[in-house]
Amino acid sequence: MHEYTSTARVWGLSCPGFPEEVSRARRWTRDILRGSPLAEDAELIVSELSANAILHTASGREYGSFHLAVAVSAQVVAVSVTDDGGTATAPKVEHQDQDAEHGRGLGMVSTIAHRVVVHDSDQGHTVTAELYADARLGGRPC
Repeated sequence: MHEYTSTARVWGLSCPGFPEEVSRARRWTRDILRGSPLAEDAELIVSELSANAILHTASGREYGSFHLAVAVSAQVVAVSVTDDGGTATAPKVEHQDQDAEHGRGLGMVSTIAHRVVVHDSDQGHTVTAELYADARLGGRPC
């Protein structure tokens, strides 16, 4: 293989910050990962991260949007949601009590995913959740 080629494939989707776009993002992810044993977990993660973007950032305001990326390789499925920012703090994983009404979403994502990374920029926040396909890394084969 040439040193500049990759076997990873990446898809991107931009959505207006409307609540109904969360289900669109979920369906889009399901279609990309059709047949993969990681599809359900990725779909749930996309749903949670997209909803968080709309509820907690400028993505949910008038003219707001969020951006979704799905990267698939033989080893990893990575889903990333980038919001429009507008909050003083970045998303963070909090492990709340099961009875808590809010603040459990990113904790749930971190339980499902093998790795969760939050990147901040002046334009917003990107949360990336990785699901490993290799059983030795804790995942299942794609």
